[in-house]
Amino acid sequence: MSTDPEPQLIQSSLSQTITRDSHILQVDIYRLEGEASWVLEVVNETGTSHVWDDRFATDQAALDAVHEALDDEGITAFLD
Repeated sequence: MSTDPEPQLIQSSLSQTITRDSHILQVDIYRLEGEASWVLEVVNETGTSHVWDDRFATDQAALDAVHEALDDEGITAFLD
């Protein structure tokens, strides 16, 4: 049995709520302690989660990807 503690989840300070066209999205940017790359997850108002397949070198790059997706595809890309 391993006595190693589970790695901690590091939440980026860039995680935020975005409101667009009266819809609210929760943007979560996080990584595991000891990992270099960031995970990007967007959760809509009904709790549907959209997790990017790609990992990001920085938390800012992850946030930029959300804004790029919103600009290119619109809010409907994240709705059910």
